[in-house]
Amino acid sequence: MNIAIVGAGRAGMSFSLALSAVRHRVQLVHHDEIDEISPSDLVLLCVPDGAIEETAARLAPCEDRVLAHCAGSRTLDVLAGHPRVGSLHPLATLPSPERGAPRLLGATYCVAGDALVDDVVASLGGHVLALADDQRTLYHATASVAANHLVALLGHVARLAEATGLNLDNFVPLARMALEDVAEAGPVVALTGPASRGDLATIDAHLAAMAESERATYVAMANAALALAEQRHLTLLA
Repeated sequence: MNIAIVGAGRAGMSFSLALSAVRHRVQLVHHDEIDEISPSDLVLLCVPDGAIEETAARLAPCEDRVLAHCAGSRTLDVLAGHPRVGSLHPLATLPSPERGAPRLLGATYCVAGDALVDDVVASLGGHVLALADDQRTLYHATASVAANHLVALLGHVARLAEATGLNLDNFVPLARMALEDVAEAGPVVALTGPASRGDLATIDAHLAAMAESERATYVAMANAALALAEQRHLTLLA
């Protein structure tokens, strides 16, 4: 399949490497080189979400190709005016092309639109997830929490560790254990620590020991942990 990718950032370059690896013929162009696109079966827009509509408007409608984007929270409305449209959003983190490309092989994709998009996902060994338009924003929010917020939380861990005279590496194995427990048993069962026991005195001691700038994050997460503990308690009573 001939595929043109518009956008040479982390997503565009990751898709370029992954699609080339499964024998597609790929042309990667910057957003300002859109006039240089060769005849293609698929044009995949890997530009910032806010630029999709403007970029799509710069392309002439064509019956012989599919125009698609890879934004999780956007519907096909941003590609209005083109006869064949689609979208494919990978549930994968793409921090760099070298790390991102292998993750696109076998990933889960939220797809919509033209059946050619499903064929592309199949060629990558991926799994298809189909949602209604009114579900997409919450789906994308969930993906952001699962990846981006987890990273931000570990930034909180790193700052607390450094204040203790340690570093993030000392606590990553503990985080991995907790994530494995969640994957195996779910968050309610996996929860441990003072919140799981309702130990508010220890939580207060934690807050007193840390910098004021870190307390809001800790309080938000402690409240979420207390809610999980209450959910477990109610489950046991049922």
